[in-house]
Amino acid sequence: MASRGLHPAACVVLVPYAQLMQQARKAWAAQGTASFVPRFETTLNWANNLQAPLEGPFEPAVSDIRMDAACDLLTAAGLLERAGLGAHKDLLAARLVESAWSLSRLAAAMPPDQRPEWGQCLGGLLAAGMDAPLLALESAVGQVALAWASTSAYPTDVLFSETAAKGDLLVVLEGFQADPLTDALKAKWGDRAVTLRLVDDELPIQEATPALQVAQDAEDEAQRAAACVLARLGQGCLPVALVAQDRVLTRRVRAMLANKGVAVRDETGWKLSTTRSAAALMSLLRAATWDASADAMLDWLKNAPVFNAAAVTAAEIELRKNGVREWRSVSHAQTALLTTSAALAALAAPLLAPLQGAKALMPWLRSLRGALQASRQWETLLSDTAGQAVMDALRLREGLENDFETFAKSMSLRDFTAWVNQVLESASFTPEHPPEAQVVILPLSQLLGRPMQAVVFPGADEVRFPVSPEPPGQWTPAQRELLGLPSRDTLAAAARAAWLYTLQFNPVDVLWRNSEGGERIMPSGFVQALLLVPEIELSADVRVQR
Repeated sequence: MASRGLHPAACVVLVPYAQLMQQARKAWAAQGTASFVPRFETTLNWANNLQAPLEGPFEPAVSDIRMDAACDLLTAAGLLERAGLGAHKDLLAARLVESAWSLSRLAAAMPPDQRPEWGQCLGGLLAAGMDAPLLALESAVGQVALAWASTSAYPTDVLFSETAAKGDLLVVLEGFQADPLTDALKAKWGDRAVTLRLVDDELPIQEATPALQVAQDAEDEAQRAAACVLARLGQGCLPVALVAQDRVLTRRVRAMLANKGVAVRDETGWKLSTTRSAAALMSLLRAATWDASADAMLDWLKNAPVFNAAAVTAAEIELRKNGVREWRSVSHAQTALLTTSAALAALAAPLLAPLQGAKALMPWLRSLRGALQASRQWETLLSDTAGQAVMDALRLREGLENDFETFAKSMSLRDFTAWVNQVLESASFTPEHPPEAQVVILPLSQLLGRPMQAVVFPGADEVRFPVSPEPPGQWTPAQRELLGLPSRDTLAAAARAAWLYTLQFNPVDVLWRNSEGGERIMPSGFVQALLLVPEIELSADVRVQR
């Protein structure tokens, strides 16, 4: 800006991810030039700020990709039926959504007026080599995904308008991997766009030696990682970054830290389906089936506060003692043996009755809400942040089900349960952030630009941190090259850059396990390279014995 004589207020700076916006403003203020601040934005935040004064919030069309599993799964099922694949929609809907989401970043990087032509040009080429009968479904899903992505509108389309291009300078701060949309914006801005790399591709390994620890198994690794975090906090390192390379392991470490009263900000979260609230809701749907097992019914009875806990325990004893496996076996003819169970069955039947038959999605959601309220599970969901996330993902709150008024096709309980399960599997739950965090859980790529005083990196084994990551999705290498998706080499270069950047922090603790499920597991190739350095040795266990 200084070299071009530009005013900061007329300049936009694009950062790789949202957490860097505030960090960039702090860095700008630290230079003593806070009177005028450029706009530090991500592409989505910038688009939202531009869209609001023009036409209000962006409203996608019914058939557009929304990046919302609840809507996109329904749209995908409809597209598969129109393509003659309705018989396979249960199997293919989630795959179609995954493929369309992977293409949406590329489609959003195309100007809106050129996007349909882009899709048509690639459509014919995409089918090349996929004409074998065994690949018919994969080819069809790829074609539908491309057509869906190329005919959708995106929230960032406003960035291609003349309103967005009125600034004097666009500065793109690049991370470990290029972004197709920012590349397209740089081309549109021409010589008014500048790229600044936040990291050097060939960073040398720092002089300070990383602390390496090998664990016996997952539990041992989680304990060691938690001990490393506590040790760094005890040394005055604040905040400590905990890299979420292994989500399951990281969640275990987070629980251990919470038990010690450590304030943790989790920026990655975990699958909504793995929360207690989601499991309780799914127990209701499984209990409503005509062939529900006794175990499924007991699971729901234990989760529904409307039922007496002592009566449920007594019913379980009855069912186990008499070897009852199917809940429908609890009939009036067996009341002498299953007195308590039959009484509970009589109480449960009217609560489950609304969840029978076939109906459209909106009536299903109203029935589910009514059943949750009648069983008093609704109050439990409301009192839990994860429960509120479940309600929002499924549009269970009063009036929100109207989002699905266009999806009027009748669904059976089985279809509805499958949709609910897929939505919960696709959504993530991020717990509330504390005001001042001692530990920040984040992806490896988002260490970039963060002022962390220490880094703890568990999960550095060959499975979770490979040198050459497997590209996501069902696309073949030739298709990825054709579509412009990142190749394996590109992903490997990004992983190497992120690893070398991590080693610039001091101190760094790197952990991995040497066995999993009874099988030997090797450290990541990046770690194996470190172990070849004569000066680097394995560190001692920092857990305190008692």
